[in-house]
Amino acid sequence: MNTKVTIAGVTFKNPVMTASGTFGSGMEYGEFVDLNKLGAVVTKGVANVPWPGNPTPRVAEVYGGMLNAIGLQNPGIDVFAQRDIPFLKKYDTKIIVNVCGKTVEDYLEVVERLGDEPVDMLEINVSCPNVKEGAIAFGQKADCLYDITSQIKKKAKQPIIMKLSPNVTDITEMAKAAEAAGADALSMINTLTGMKIDIDRRKFVLANKTGGMSGPALKPIAVRMVYQTAQAVNIPIIGMGGIATAEDAIEFLLAGATAVAVGAMNFVNPYATVEVVEGIEAYMKKYGVEDINELIGAVE
Repeated sequence: MNTKVTIAGVTFKNPVMTASGTFGSGMEYGEFVDLNKLGAVVTKGVANVPWPGNPTPRVAEVYGGMLNAIGLQNPGIDVFAQRDIPFLKKYDTKIIVNVCGKTVEDYLEVVERLGDEPVDMLEINVSCPNVKEGAIAFGQKADCLYDITSQIKKKAKQPIIMKLSPNVTDITEMAKAAEAAGADALSMINTLTGMKIDIDRRKFVLANKTGGMSGPALKPIAVRMVYQTAQAVNIPIIGMGGIATAEDAIEFLLAGATAVAVGAMNFVNPYATVEVVEGIEAYMKKYGVEDINELIGAVE
């Protein structure tokens, strides 16, 4: 039984990854999860300099998920390269580094620094507010997305995955722009923008007012967007958004994703990723699926 999938020349032992921002670099989860069992660890966003993130409170529970306005707090590329990459290299799993920035130059600086590091792929978080565009995210305008993708592609030594924002009118327009600019793969979806109000205090629950919603309530939207995008582009898709179980992950594969990432569920159940891996194998045995690639896009 083959569970290997290949994306942009990188072969993963299985299609299950962690979603950026929900797993750190794996250190916190190492005591619960055997990282060797995962297809890849996708790190938290890394910027060219340390980011303090947004003021607190910045996480809130909501029906069917959670809101976060962490603001991509991270220690910066220097600490990441010294501390996190050596930790991950101890495991037999692929390393995908999520890159964030406020300007194109910020992204390029990190991408160039990672060029000589032993990491397998770069996931570019284009949901960061673009300072020069008046804080609209890089991933919310097709021409903006095309520009940043093509510039990163020129500098990157590893294959690049563009992480698409669902907060757009037409996700396929964004996907096509990224593909046209040379993206090697797409990951989708990022969080949906949401809000929660404390009615007793009549105040916003998050200091930032809005936050990114993740969790099971997102899954039907994410599956639909992955399916639509798989019809529109020819590059591989890493599907995510509300995956809690193997059944959820298989839906994404059938919709056209080559791999999947588990996000918010890591906070609820630290074993979620490994349970998804094992559940996919059980499904393949049950239905006599010899090669997981038979499932990709197989919905009728």
